[in-house]
Amino acid sequence: MNISVPRRVTAVAALAALALGGLTGTSATARPAEAAGATAAPDISLTAVKQHLTDLQSIATANGGNRAHGRTGYKASIDFVKAKLDAAGYTTSLQTFTSSGATGYNLIADWPGGDPNQVLMAGSHLDSVSSGPGINDNGSGSAAILETALAVSRAGYQPSKHLRFAWWGAEELGLVGSKYYVNNLPTTERSKIKGYLNFDMIGSPNPGYFVYDDDPTIEQTFKGYFAGLGVPTEIETEGDGRSDHAPFKSAGVPVGGLFTGASRVKTSAQVSKWGGTATAFDRCYHSSCDTTSNINDTALDRNSDAVAHAIWTLSAGSTNPPTGKVFENTADVAVPDNGAAVTSTVNVTGITGNAPSDLSVGVDIVHTYKGDLIVDLVAPDGSVYNLHNRAGGSADNIVQTYTVNASSEVANGAWKLRVQDKASADTGYINAFKLTFP
Repeated sequence: MNISVPRRVTAVAALAALALGGLTGTSATARPAEAAGATAAPDISLTAVKQHLTDLQSIATANGGNRAHGRTGYKASIDFVKAKLDAAGYTTSLQTFTSSGATGYNLIADWPGGDPNQVLMAGSHLDSVSSGPGINDNGSGSAAILETALAVSRAGYQPSKHLRFAWWGAEELGLVGSKYYVNNLPTTERSKIKGYLNFDMIGSPNPGYFVYDDDPTIEQTFKGYFAGLGVPTEIETEGDGRSDHAPFKSAGVPVGGLFTGASRVKTSAQVSKWGGTATAFDRCYHSSCDTTSNINDTALDRNSDAVAHAIWTLSAGSTNPPTGKVFENTADVAVPDNGAAVTSTVNVTGITGNAPSDLSVGVDIVHTYKGDLIVDLVAPDGSVYNLHNRAGGSADNIVQTYTVNASSEVANGAWKLRVQDKASADTGYINAFKLTFP
C-alpha cells in the first residue's frame, strides 16, 4: 500500500534538493535548488514488512515466547535477517560480545559500492525483552530497515555514499550492542560515518509521529517527508538517549530517527492532531501482548516509506560540511490563515563587514497553497528583499534557495524571514530558514 502517492513526488523531490543543498553548501539564483541525478526512493511494501514481523513472531513463539538477548529466539532472529541479506548480495558480518553472562550478536550488512569514506548507516535493535516477542519493540524498526535494504538490492541502487545497515543486540539491557560497536571502531573508521539513522518502535498501535531533533539535515529530511503527506510531527523526547543512536551521538556522529511512542499517554492535543485515544501510545510496551496484533498498519507504512526516503535522499550526495558559514533556525512557526505576518529569525555573528552580493537564503515553508504567500527577507536595519510574491498557483510548499545581493547590509545582526498568508482556506508553517555566507 502506498499511502504517500497524492503529494509524494513534488514534496519529496523538493526536500531532497533542500537536504542535498544544505549538505554541500550549493546555492541557486532565485530558482528551486535541484539535486542532479537524484533518484526517488521506491515505495516500501507494507505487506512485505508485515511478513517479516510474522516471521519474527513465529521465531518468538517457537523459542519460549521472546527474542531476548542470550535466548535462542534472538540468535534465530539474527540468522533469519542475515540469510535474507546474504541472498540479496550484502556483505554481512556477525560481531559478538558478552553481556549478563551470555553471548550477544550485532549483525552488520554492507552494500557494495559507494564512497568508503562517506558512510550512511541505518540501524535498529533486534532483541526483545524476555516478557514478550517484541513485535513493535523493536520488530517494527528491524523489519522496516530489512525491507529497505532488500529494496536497495532489487533496485541495484548505487548511491554516492556507502550504505551500511545494522541490527543491534542487547539494547534492552542498556544499548549494549551498539555501544560495543561504536567503542570498538577505530577513530578513522568512526569518522567515516557521516550519518546514523535509528528506528525504534515505528508501528505503535496508538501512534504519534516523532522525529529526533539531533542533526538538522537529517531532522529536516524526515520532517519534510511527513509534511508532504500532510502529517504533522513532533520532536521525540520519550526515548531521547535511550536507544541505539545515543552511542553514535556521543562519539560525534550526526544522528536522527523516527519513533511512534511507547508507554507515555497521548495528550488530548495529540489526539486532535493524530487521532487515536488519550491512552498509552503502546499499551503493550515491554509486555507479552506486543505481538503482530500490536501494530498500526498506517504508521508502519508511513514510517517504512520514510526510512527509504531518508536513505535514498541522504546517500545521494556528499556529506561534506558546507563551504560557507551557516546560520539556521529550524523551529516551526505557524503561518495564520489569511492573517498577520510572522517571522523566523537567525542571529548572524562573527562576520566581518557587509553581507555578500550572493547571500544564500534557504527557505523551507510547508503550506497547502503557496500562491497565497508573500515571503520576504528582512535585513537587520529593516530593509526588505522580496523572495516570493503569491506565485505558483495551487502548488504546495516552498522549498527553495534564493540568492540575494545584500552587499549594502551589515552582515551581523538579526535577519528575519517574514511570511504572510494573504487569502483564506489554506494553512502551513515555516519549517526552516537559513543563511549561508561564503
